[in-house]
Amino acid sequence: METYSIIVNGQQYSVDAEPETPLLWVLRDTLALTGTKYSCGIGQCGSCTVLIDGKATRSCITPISTVGDAQIITIEGLSADGSHPLQKAWVEEKVTQCGYCQPGQIMSAAGLLADNPNPTDEDIDAAMGNVLCRCGTYQRIRKAIHRAAETGV
Repeated sequence: METYSIIVNGQQYSVDAEPETPLLWVLRDTLALTGTKYSCGIGQCGSCTVLIDGKATRSCITPISTVGDAQIITIEGLSADGSHPLQKAWVEEKVTQCGYCQPGQIMSAAGLLADNPNPTDEDIDAAMGNVLCRCGTYQRIRKAIHRAAETGV
């Protein structure tokens, strides 16, 4: 095992892990940040998405040894009280049904809006198309992203 110093949601942590340990398990099991979800485990569904230096990243396939000094933001780090424009838009547009994929959806949307603060439907579809929602709330997700963009993320 090795010791890694990582920055998550603005706080520095020292964690012991094997180099190949996925960031997802460090977040969930070591740091008790369980908002980031495990689903496919192979980087295909997007439920485990976090931001690493502002980029939407699949934490289930990101080894802890590759994170370095990057700034990691989880769903818990967007806002402690749900006041982030994306979180508010999700509620206002009634996006969530089962809710399992929603942390990954919101974090992917945050990455999109960081790169493109005024996305078109096509931009949203391209950025969000690989985050799977079993409930099929894709139209509401798109509306929520537009709403958040209008308020300025």
